[in-house]
Amino acid sequence: MRGFSYGRRGLIAATAAVAIGSVLPARAADDQAVIAPIQRLVDGLLQIMKAGQQTPFQQRFDTLGPIIDQTFDLPHILQASVGLTWANMPQDQKTMLERAFRRYTIASYVNSFDSFDGQRFDISPQTRAVGNGEQVVRTKIIPRSGGGHQLDYVMHQVGGSWRVMDVLADGSISRVAVQRSDFRHLLTRGGPQALAESLRTKSADLSEGAG
Repeated sequence: MRGFSYGRRGLIAATAAVAIGSVLPARAADDQAVIAPIQRLVDGLLQIMKAGQQTPFQQRFDTLGPIIDQTFDLPHILQASVGLTWANMPQDQKTMLERAFRRYTIASYVNSFDSFDGQRFDISPQTRAVGNGEQVVRTKIIPRSGGGHQLDYVMHQVGGSWRVMDVLADGSISRVAVQRSDFRHLLTRGGPQALAESLRTKSADLSEGAG
């Protein structure tokens, strides 16, 4: 009986090991698929940081722009930031805002990541599920002196690809929520035209008038 019992425990343990072994690579592959767009973004940010301010702003903008397009779900972020009024906007106004918002988003990143002094990006190898099929990729920007600043990217799937739908500063401050508050004020004051003009002005300020 003892021999049978031991053998049974061994069989259960071996079966569990096989099951765990089959799950872990699958989970790692799933995590990597979610993380891949953020890795491309980080690589692009390092590229423009190392190019530095001696490289024309528009050149850095053109380098990072396609990466932002591939990494972020900009239409979703804009709609979430605008809120319920988006549904009732004419298509020409939506197109106007999409163009202004894209330029503002890219200009913000180019302006914020404009120099390199030994910084590095750490990306957590494991994602965190937050419901509705969404995943969070945790990153940290670490200066050469140590410390760091946390940026978490909330990801969802668009046409089979993972895209950013929100960015959480310090792990909790939603960029979409902050933008929604700012956008609501502008839309109430002057409608889509006022919001588009504000985005264009901010883009020009961030790029020092380039483009």
